Amino acid sequence: MTIAAVLVGALTTHATNYLMERSRNRNQLLTRWDDKKVDAYGEYVDAAKLRIAASVPLYEAREGLRETHRPEEDLRDDLAQASLRWGAAFERVMLLGGDDAIESGHELNVVLAEIDWQATGRVDGSLEEWRERHRAAFRAVNAFHEAARADLGIRGRVTGEKHPERDLLVPPARGSSTGSPTGD
Repeated sequence: MTIAAVLVGALTTHATNYLMERSRNRNQLLTRWDDKKVDAYGEYVDAAKLRIAASVPLYEAREGLRETHRPEEDLRDDLAQASLRWGAAFERVMLLGGDDAIESGHELNVVLAEIDWQATGRVDGSLEEWRERHRAAFRAVNAFHEAARADLGIRGRVTGEKHPERDLLVPPARGSSTGSPTGD
């Protein structure tokens, strides 16, 4: 009887240790993947914003809104390089991201393409359409943040009552000495 009790105790201890070790390993694996997701999501947002930023000097030069000492071809190259970085970053999101984050990224990508197309002259548009595309891009960035945070299990929101939507900060219209911060 004593031998049976010792064997049951040993088996119970072994099973408990095995289950605890398995749970610990699973938790470490999830944490490791969450760290990689955070990096992928952050890099994607950085690359998306870089792509937007690279489009601005090209658009402004093409539209005569700003003088530049750089040839248009150099500005196009900057945008192409930013687009390459963005593409690589989105591939990491596709590999690691949750379904909602991936879908939100696709929606942001559509707006980024529209900005790119207007900056390069593939589509026509007014300055107000340009600004609206930028507003849409930053709304899409916030939607991506929300989806990424939900995928990572992070509480709180980046939009809503505590964080109202903010408009673009743009300079006043040319020749206007009393323009508002939004250029209206």
